[in-house]
Amino acid sequence: MVLRDTVRITAPVSDDPVFNPTTGQLEYPVGAVLYEGPGAIQGSGSMDVSVTPDAGQPWKQETRSPYRLLTPLSAAVAPKDAIVCAVAVHDPTKAALLGRTFMAGDPGVASTLEAVRVTPLDQQRAPGEGAP
Repeated sequence: MVLRDTVRITAPVSDDPVFNPTTGQLEYPVGAVLYEGPGAIQGSGSMDVSVTPDAGQPWKQETRSPYRLLTPLSAAVAPKDAIVCAVAVHDPTKAALLGRTFMAGDPGVASTLEAVRVTPLDQQRAPGEGAP
């Protein structure tokens, strides 16, 4: 069985961040949950790195960590920029996936032969990661 984990797809939010008095941090509002249920987040096994030959560049190198979201065909289609996360994993050795968030690059990939819906994802960076 491929879809043994629980994934959540939330709608993209374009609102400004709001102050959370409990944490003292600015936080973006959470979008509406479009789907929560069986699914899988699969790594592609490759990582793209943007390399500039100038060692004195004023920014850190960008990395893209492409992933794929697998959901049943009956699940809601993740719109572009939707936020995806794993809510529960079946294998305790994959617990590092919990807490990571991913952004849908495009709506589900269309195909003439489908067993599951495949949506391209890009892992979101932690706050401050990759910033100068």
